[in-house]
Amino acid sequence: MTRIFRLSMAQMNPTVGDIKGNTAKIIQYLEQARELEADMVAFPELAITGYPPEDLLFKTSFLKDNVAAMEHVVAASKGIAVVVGYVKMGTDISNAAALGYDGKLIDVYEKMYLPNYGVFDEDRYFRSGTVCPVYVVNGVSVGLGICEDIWAPVGPITVQKKAGAELIVNINASPFHAGKGAERAELISTRAADNGLIVAYLNCIGGQDELVFDGDSMVSDAGRKMVARGPAFEESLMTVDLDIDELLRSRSGEPSPVVETPTNLQEIGESKTVHVSDYLPQDRKPLEHVRSDGSLDPVEEVYRALVMGTRDYLVKTGFSKALIGLSGGIDSALTTTVAVDALGPENVVGVAMPSRFSSEGSISDSQELADNLGMELWEVPIEPAHTAFADMLESHFQGTQPNVAEENVQARIRGNILMTISNKFGWMVLTTGNKSEMAMGYATLYGDMAGGFAVIKDVPKTLVYQLCEWRNQHGEPSSVIPQAVINKPPSAELREDQLDQDTLPAYEVLDPVIKAYVEDDYSYQDMVAMGFDSAVVSQVIAFVDRNEYKRRQAPPGVKITHRAFGKDRRLPIVNRYKQQE
Repeated sequence: MTRIFRLSMAQMNPTVGDIKGNTAKIIQYLEQARELEADMVAFPELAITGYPPEDLLFKTSFLKDNVAAMEHVVAASKGIAVVVGYVKMGTDISNAAALGYDGKLIDVYEKMYLPNYGVFDEDRYFRSGTVCPVYVVNGVSVGLGICEDIWAPVGPITVQKKAGAELIVNINASPFHAGKGAERAELISTRAADNGLIVAYLNCIGGQDELVFDGDSMVSDAGRKMVARGPAFEESLMTVDLDIDELLRSRSGEPSPVVETPTNLQEIGESKTVHVSDYLPQDRKPLEHVRSDGSLDPVEEVYRALVMGTRDYLVKTGFSKALIGLSGGIDSALTTTVAVDALGPENVVGVAMPSRFSSEGSISDSQELADNLGMELWEVPIEPAHTAFADMLESHFQGTQPNVAEENVQARIRGNILMTISNKFGWMVLTTGNKSEMAMGYATLYGDMAGGFAVIKDVPKTLVYQLCEWRNQHGEPSSVIPQAVINKPPSAELREDQLDQDTLPAYEVLDPVIKAYVEDDYSYQDMVAMGFDSAVVSQVIAFVDRNEYKRRQAPPGVKITHRAFGKDRRLPIVNRYKQQE
């Protein structure tokens, strides 16, 4: 007897706090899965509340509404098993997955491994589960897991396998960073092979504040083969027919993996088996094979993450248009192109604000970019305001030499213009600073840092160039960013003949040191031993440490590296610790 288990995985885009809207979307996908005659439909981690709900979890009304929504979803499960992420209430609360079948709540699985690192702080809110159940659904033994549960080499999956599990359905809200798709694929195929079972990994999609969830759901058989893979950065109901016995046989003849297993599996959690429904042969039309074409190009996946993060931040916060200061430089060009791809050219307005130090190309390149993208460009010269500031402060600055104060007033004038337009029309200002600048403090508080969302704040300058080249070659329409913008030396244009490299090392030299210090947490001695120039290392450490106060006042932006400024890296502003050189 061939056992075909039809599994639907709803790779959905929830909105944190929109319990009603999320639930409506869940019901819609559930109905689609029922029409496809699925045995089970699964929804992501905390699909009802959205992830991460943060301190909404301290609101009793929020928790009660989430439970009521879960019960509504379960009530809709006529003839189909449904797995949905929600918050379980009790003496404590837990990150949980409800299993419903035929309109009844069968059981609740509670997440066992709570991440408490980087952007995660689940220990602040949740209690860990202690039970590793196996559910017999239509004759197939299914274990559930939630996100971090599957990252442990020996964890709930080990107990569930021992209890007879054949298929693990792991629901997730797993944030993106560059290369994460390949990491997940290796993890899922390894867990499947190590335990000799099938692993279905479901992830949500969408932007939430600084996080982007990229989907890329997948199913691995017991022989490490990826038998199905959903799209990245797209909502999708991925439905797949799993020939359970064939997929379990896929590792026949291979040596058993060496996995260190505790002698007492109860150290991990208790096991139990819950019978849900017997196997009933069904005369169903076979489904078409779900594509499994692997991860995206590394630069493309970052670009798509920026687009999704920008679109969802504006849409979910209720803004209809974006406003961007166009300088003619590469950072504002990339930010603008991402915004147009996210929102459409009719919903992006650029503002060119030339000064006495602006080059001729600053305006012409900005206009060419706007024309290529089909968007509106305003021109608001700042010379009258610049002169007025100089006149107002002349008597107080008498006897001093011009310095960074006179330079930064130009950035602050531009920031004021953008924020005034924003207030007038209700548009969101997108800032254009990159990670290299934010690391080194090469930005002006209340100037070019003024805005609501920082699209490329986690993108190193060297990657900015790669993203522009990729967009010109592969985007639609192509070649939108003028080559002159890509070729010109970076400059803030706040004084005559100014270049970034007057103050900073070349970005090709700077970015690897910033990564080593900020993302990889290497010390001065480590970095010098790795071959980095000692003077550059000293400068990076000093500038990064000195500018924590600036970054604390920066708007949120899309996280694309494994350690971004913000929740990933929480350092005190008042801090006298200095590394020894």
